[in-house]
Amino acid sequence: MILKMPSSVSEKRIFPSKLLSLLIAFSILLLISSSLSLLHFDEDSSVPKSVLQFIVVNNSSIHSKPNLKTGDPQTIPLKRPVFEIEKRVVEEQEQENYTRDKSCDQENKDLLRVYMYDLPAEFHFGLLGWKGDGNRTWPDLNDRDKLPSYPGGLNLQHSIEYWLTLDLLASNNPNVTRGCSAIRVKNSSEADVVFVPFFSSLSYNRYSKPEGKQKISLDRILQEKLVEFLKNRREWKRKGGGDHLVVAHHPNSMLFARRKLGSAMFVLADFGRYPTEVANVEKDVIAPYRHMVRAIAADDSPPFEERPTLVYFQGAIYRKDGGEIRQELYYLLKDEKDAHFAFGSVQSNGVRQAGKGMSSSKFCLNIAGDTPSSNRLFDAIATHCVPVVISDEIELPFEDILDYSEFCVFVKSSDAVKKGYLVNLLRSIERDQWTKMWERLKEISGHFEYNYPSKSGDAVDMIWQTVYRKRSPTMLSVHRKNRYSRLQVL
Repeated sequence: MILKMPSSVSEKRIFPSKLLSLLIAFSILLLISSSLSLLHFDEDSSVPKSVLQFIVVNNSSIHSKPNLKTGDPQTIPLKRPVFEIEKRVVEEQEQENYTRDKSCDQENKDLLRVYMYDLPAEFHFGLLGWKGDGNRTWPDLNDRDKLPSYPGGLNLQHSIEYWLTLDLLASNNPNVTRGCSAIRVKNSSEADVVFVPFFSSLSYNRYSKPEGKQKISLDRILQEKLVEFLKNRREWKRKGGGDHLVVAHHPNSMLFARRKLGSAMFVLADFGRYPTEVANVEKDVIAPYRHMVRAIAADDSPPFEERPTLVYFQGAIYRKDGGEIRQELYYLLKDEKDAHFAFGSVQSNGVRQAGKGMSSSKFCLNIAGDTPSSNRLFDAIATHCVPVVISDEIELPFEDILDYSEFCVFVKSSDAVKKGYLVNLLRSIERDQWTKMWERLKEISGHFEYNYPSKSGDAVDMIWQTVYRKRSPTMLSVHRKNRYSRLQVL
């Protein structure tokens, strides 16, 4: 038996169902239409591009970010058509990948993101005589022959500022293949550190004395300008300069500005002329000198038997402060038959003679001078002559990852000046022990080479890595304790 529903009841139930379906369909169409017309990419948005691309692909109509006051999401109106956003995101991602593939050796390697101020050329390459065409701030990296060169002689040992600046510029050039520890970013809010491209060592070496009728030197004028510039920047004010990186490798560079900029991270040769509240091993970076002598290839390095001189030193003998020990050692070693201890300079072919002498010696002395550090340590490393470090206050580059006791001999100053102590110690080191240190020298010597373009693991790359590691605990204290421990074994 079939029951027939009254028409009045049927119409009441069917009509609302149809109306509801129509309303749902209309709402969906309205939502899609709104999505396409409202979608846009806000240039100041904090939403990552990868998230935006996900939203675009899934036809979402809005994206949200937290309200800084309430923590609740805020709907941000979108403007640009979806196909324009999708095309732009894909193109930018492809360009980023292309640049990384061309510039970086390891795709997944952590990058130190560096923002570099576009300071006028008078602070950097202008000090080398470079004059850009038009309003150019930086030289064209695509023409290697026209890159301004750093002056030779003793200037070169403190040229770190030059190599770091070139490397940052190259990080944005897809035509330059380089190490991949740091990359320059254009937005300071994205940066881990802010780099100050002032060639302070060159400024001191060339312009620290007033010229003509000047009462104040150009070096001091530039430092005062730099302090004023930095103190007025929002980047400096944001963290009080704590995330800024200033290169002051020459011990006398930044002499007038160092206290005013003491909250920044310095790249230094040592801490000899800095009070601890301005510069210290906890916040600052020790960078190697650029060696003066010619580096020896590992395959050409003379072994133990082909190095007839036991210990070698050539340089300035009469120094002040901690360097007075050089004079004492001179009188102790000058008459030893297998020791070379003589005065020398860069003049009269001195650098070439020193390189030849070091490469034919088993041990090379690195003695404190006017400050704890000396370029001779890095000349010794370049010639694979086992360094003998006699400098109680020295700090060493990259010591948080390099154990210098594996390739150096450390002698306390109080022991070194005892008659017979130093030569007896060195003569007690047998061939196998020396060879082990020599082999290690050949392995690590590339870490102390400055290159343009930079290479993975070279001095430039290692400095950036050190800056990056300053953000976390390291093995620095462990390796510093090892300096004298191996003497017991020897």
